[in-house]
Amino acid sequence: MTGPEFSRWINPVLRALTELGGSARPREVVERVAKNERVGDDVLDQTNPAGGQRFPNQVHWARFYLAEGGLIDRSRHGVWKLTESGRQAGQLNGAALEELVDRVQAISRGSSTPIVSIPSISTQPRATPTPAPHLLPAAVAEEGDVLAPDTEDGDYRTQLLDTLQTLPPGGFERLCQRLLREAGFEQVVVTGKSGDGGIDGHGVLVLNAFVSFRVLFQCKRYVGSVSPGHVRDFRGAMQGRADKGLILTTGSFSAEARREATRDGAPPIELVDGEKLVSLFASLELGLRPITTYDLDDGFFEEYRR
Repeated sequence: MTGPEFSRWINPVLRALTELGGSARPREVVERVAKNERVGDDVLDQTNPAGGQRFPNQVHWARFYLAEGGLIDRSRHGVWKLTESGRQAGQLNGAALEELVDRVQAISRGSSTPIVSIPSISTQPRATPTPAPHLLPAAVAEEGDVLAPDTEDGDYRTQLLDTLQTLPPGGFERLCQRLLREAGFEQVVVTGKSGDGGIDGHGVLVLNAFVSFRVLFQCKRYVGSVSPGHVRDFRGAMQGRADKGLILTTGSFSAEARREATRDGAPPIELVDGEKLVSLFASLELGLRPITTYDLDDGFFEEYRR
């Protein structure tokens, strides 16, 4: 079929949720869809023009349309769950898919605050994907699929990433130090040494009164993807010196780098990409000021109009 790019992932999302017992965390769904559909690294490694990985973004758009269509609930607690209609629907045929997309976009056109306008393109893979004018970062979607149209100045996620990428290396390392401290790490030290295998600092993560981990971390101001070679080099540098490793980047990690980070028989490396980094800054309100806004609940006033 032809249609918006994300529509090719609508049925895979339904299948993934069914296989996962009817509900799952967003990252679990994205990983299951990639596995079921045998999504290649060439697709997994694509990024959006505004930053962030394209494949999870498209899967989250599929989830948004399913939620608008009543097949997935509107949980604001970071869990995707099939509704009764979603469980009964199974896999949608071509006509049902087109009807779902048309209906949700019709609702958008009739709203005073349009959901989105995404160009219709072929669902066949293309070497250079057509960018969507509005993006739904995966990390935002995990917190409840809140869609915020781009403003004249761009959304805060893009602004924050742009700011982080323009910091000098030492400044970015100190900012990551502050972030780790705010997140609960103790004794966080930035070493600032060159020729140390890419290790930029160390700290202690205290889980409770009995368990703590010594963690080595690396900070990378990237626009593109971190390669598996960087992960291997970092792991080699931390061998025998810490319990865990952590790589933070303003960019992304290639699919092969993510596999390398969790390779069997090797110490796991925790990866924090640009989207997760922005989410951490937001959750800790670090360098970001929250703004509260409200939508009118028109149905509330119906009984008073009679």
